[in-house]
Amino acid sequence: MFGTGGGLFEYRASLLAGHGFTVLALAYYAVEDFPKDMKELRLEYFEEAVQYLKNYSQVKGRGVGLLGFYKGGDLCLSMASHLKDITATVTLNGSMANVGSTLYYKGMTIPPLGSDPKRIEMTKIGFADIVDALNNPLEEPNQRSLIPIEKAESCFLFLIGLDDHNWKSEFYANKVAKLLQAYGKKKPKIICYPATRHYIEPPYFPVCLVSFHTLVGKLVIWEGEVSAHSMAQIDAWKQL
Repeated sequence: MFGTGGGLFEYRASLLAGHGFTVLALAYYAVEDFPKDMKELRLEYFEEAVQYLKNYSQVKGRGVGLLGFYKGGDLCLSMASHLKDITATVTLNGSMANVGSTLYYKGMTIPPLGSDPKRIEMTKIGFADIVDALNNPLEEPNQRSLIPIEKAESCFLFLIGLDDHNWKSEFYANKVAKLLQAYGKKKPKIICYPATRHYIEPPYFPVCLVSFHTLVGKLVIWEGEVSAHSMAQIDAWKQL
């Protein structure tokens, strides 16, 4: 599952399928008859997708794995926390809180983590740096947006770019790790890549320097260093 850009992107699913995985590339807004925005999402939709894949004839074993990027990362954490049959979860530069949309599930509501546009800085050439824009999810009243990851039975892998300027991915991953261990769960594997930005693509894909952020409404910088980021993309693919 991808992030706030919406739509359906199948290239990573296709690459995994080429290695023998049964993969479902899951869109959740801004494609065909889906909503044009993601102001509201319902976890029942994602639950249906899990069961569809689990019951598919080519899927073996007792559960399925999740792979999420950016907004897709926190959706994966929400799925692992609330749904059955999730045995492995990989996120790339994800959040520990629900971001960008209100999430509903069986009478439960998780509001999106708030932000402060005043904390957005503009570069000299007019791009936005949003790394400090989101509120701290560990402070009140922002804790209502925290994903109850302590409920999850999945194993976890967090792939982190240490120069991610979308949000504080390393901070989130380390806090999730401490929370899981506090509840007696297995420590997740966290792999951090120096000088690596937000969009960690498959190996040899172009490095994204700047792109339009749907929720911010501006061109946003992702920082990082091209050579280091390119090497991170090679290793991250092997790890996931």
